Amino acid sequence: MRRDPNTDGLQFWQLARDYLHAYLPTVRKLSVKTIEAYRISLECFITYLTDQHHTAREDISFDHFHRDQLKSWLVWMNTQRNYAPRTIGLRLTAVKAFLAYASQADIRLIALAQSAKSLRPPVAPRQPVEYLTETETRAILAAHTGTTPKSRRNRMLLILLYDTAARVSELTGLTLQDLMLTEPGRVTLTGKRNRTRVVPLTTKTIEHLQVYLKEFHPNLQQLPATRPVLYSLHHGQPTPLSADTVAAVLKTAATTARTDCPSIPDQIHCHMLRKTKAMDLYQQGVPLPIIMRLLGHEHVSTTSAFYAFATADMMRQAVNAATPAVQNAISEPLTNDQLQTLYSLR
Repeated sequence: MRRDPNTDGLQFWQLARDYLHAYLPTVRKLSVKTIEAYRISLECFITYLTDQHHTAREDISFDHFHRDQLKSWLVWMNTQRNYAPRTIGLRLTAVKAFLAYASQADIRLIALAQSAKSLRPPVAPRQPVEYLTETETRAILAAHTGTTPKSRRNRMLLILLYDTAARVSELTGLTLQDLMLTEPGRVTLTGKRNRTRVVPLTTKTIEHLQVYLKEFHPNLQQLPATRPVLYSLHHGQPTPLSADTVAAVLKTAATTARTDCPSIPDQIHCHMLRKTKAMDLYQQGVPLPIIMRLLGHEHVSTTSAFYAFATADMMRQAVNAATPAVQNAISEPLTNDQLQTLYSLR
């Protein structure tokens, strides 16, 4: 690790490159998109230094990462760049993570990392979770009628996407070896950082899969285990579907389903089916830790942030169930002694 010849401190640019190009991909094994988000966050702070303080890029060092500077950066992102609170939070988190990494390389940077750790971004307003009603879900899953092979494949795609609550990348990466259709039926999904999880399949989905496999994977026992479950043919060879293809299949289904179910949102996306499955489980009383495992969330707080709330109907039902009915309303006013008892801490 190269150090500044004058101060013997770590050189910011060298450490930042090692962090982005070596540590994050090889040690943390983060995805390309996640690493790019970290890079953009660091570049955002660098842009702030160059534009607001006229600091030459070659002069940037860890001396510029003190707490007051970071606080001013947060204000700049909020007032000058008009970034959303969530974006500001992501930028700050990335810089904090980088400073924590730097402090492991040089003990003198520990105080810098600790002071940055206590900074908090603007609080983002909690948005209601977007999910589909049971009627909307049924309409979408039935939109591809199965009159053609492509339609049958697309119907299977949407059924799996909903029933497993998979991310799109997990669905497109599904191979034959990941399916287990004997009791108890289940599927193995490979998610972020190549972490796998086992998700149970409903009896109905297993039945659909058995019919699908007979048509699209004949002579199953003789096929390679790595053959994609959902595929399109290119030059006669099965090729995994792209994320864009999956999104297009869902949008086409939604457009068709709106004929009979006009309440389906115009801006529908694949993640909405994942949220819908989670919300369906939540409304059925499934505990959050189980939903967390199904979704592949590493921390229960991630699940709670999205699903640990009750809709107005759910709250109304809970309140009505918990509130005993009053048969006769009290018409006589309370006496002074009764009022003293009611509003007393004794």
